[in-house]
Amino acid sequence: MNRIIAILVLFSCFQLKAQELNCSVQINAEQTGQANLSVFKTLKSSLQEFVNTTSWTGRELPPEQRINCSMFITINSFEGENFSASIQVQSSRPVFASDMVSPIFNYSDDDFNFAYREYQPLNYNQNSYSSNLVSVVSFYVYTILGLDADSFQQDGGTPFFEEAKQIVTVAQQSNSSGWQPSGNTRSRFRMNADLLSNSFKEYRNAMYTYHRQGLDRMHEDLTEGKKSIAVALESLRTMNSVRRNSLLLRMFFDAKSDEIIDVFSDGPDVGTRGLTQKLNSMAPSYARKWRQIQ
Repeated sequence: MNRIIAILVLFSCFQLKAQELNCSVQINAEQTGQANLSVFKTLKSSLQEFVNTTSWTGRELPPEQRINCSMFITINSFEGENFSASIQVQSSRPVFASDMVSPIFNYSDDDFNFAYREYQPLNYNQNSYSSNLVSVVSFYVYTILGLDADSFQQDGGTPFFEEAKQIVTVAQQSNSSGWQPSGNTRSRFRMNADLLSNSFKEYRNAMYTYHRQGLDRMHEDLTEGKKSIAVALESLRTMNSVRRNSLLLRMFFDAKSDEIIDVFSDGPDVGTRGLTQKLNSMAPSYARKWRQIQ
């Protein structure tokens, strides 16, 4: 698995770099009744080029080593150059020595209004605000990079979350929704603040334990790999006992619920009865799914 080997070499050299992206961008404008307008096709191609060709980490890696991700943007309405939309962002990473692909991030943001002029250039500058479109997309790029890095090295995503924090700080001057410290508990501000907060350190610990010590070890020892995943989930339960129903906890299970069922529904038993009870206490909205674990 060349990508994982490259990451481990980089981390051993303390370079704290992550892959660039292989991102698919989709635009759904059906709700506007004018889905065939050229501006939507231009927006799609411009965003895809922006995300995939910008040097986010200062490294240029071959396609097979890039993070696979997607951004699905639904245009709810528009007037002139002003668009009201939502964005769903997903990313995944490979599992060592297997064909398995593990979802890392699956998040829907309904607070996405932006101005866009057809053929407008899209450029990211760390220290200046150009548009809400650029800021939101760049924020999620660095969040993807950070979460991916956390899954390979303990706290490996910190520099990327710090970059996302800079985006939040600069974007606050725009007064666009989603960037302010008050209000929506699912805001981009809240997500970034929680990722960098010691109060939610168990989430990032769990990301590393679940993936690097759990999934990536299952080809060697299935039982020990599953035990490590159970340890990661226990860490999340500890976090939930203090910070109940947090945004990060919901993020985790929105990405991982199906995978958790697949991992624990077959193979050696590592105490699934107690695990099911813990999962129900942390993510009761997925109770029907947890019943599939035998």
